[in-house]
Amino acid sequence: MIGMRVAAGLLAVVTMTGVAACSTSDQPANAKMSTAAVASKRPTETLKPLLEQNLPNVKGKTFTSAIVAFPPNARAKPHRHGEAFVYAYVLEGTVRSELAGKPVKTYREGENWVEPPGAHHVLTENTSRTEPAKLLVVFVSNTGDKLKVDDPGS
Repeated sequence: MIGMRVAAGLLAVVTMTGVAACSTSDQPANAKMSTAAVASKRPTETLKPLLEQNLPNVKGKTFTSAIVAFPPNARAKPHRHGEAFVYAYVLEGTVRSELAGKPVKTYREGENWVEPPGAHHVLTENTSRTEPAKLLVVFVSNTGDKLKVDDPGS
């Protein structure tokens, strides 16, 4: 038990030293880090395309399905999906999501949502610090468009 306390204390010191090393000289040492700075230290998601196919009955549109995996504590950068219509289904875990102008919602395994074309996705994160989360995401996009464009500077 004492060994665990010592290890936890050392981890806290190392973590605080790392945070202090990240501060700039023109900021007070006790200044709080911005949410963006903290978010940048979190893991991010990975997108693995499963199928991409031009829609034969809708000229200029492509159907793409993908698995989006969120490691524990992962957060996606704020982003858009261009003019794509997006459908997301939670395969595993719990994901918190927010579109600009809409309330934050939490989705669990088996739940789903849609995003209209042009939506600004300001928050997507795995709510668990220990368990992964996984989505099946379907995009109906303009052929040739990028599926995800991160906000500049995020």
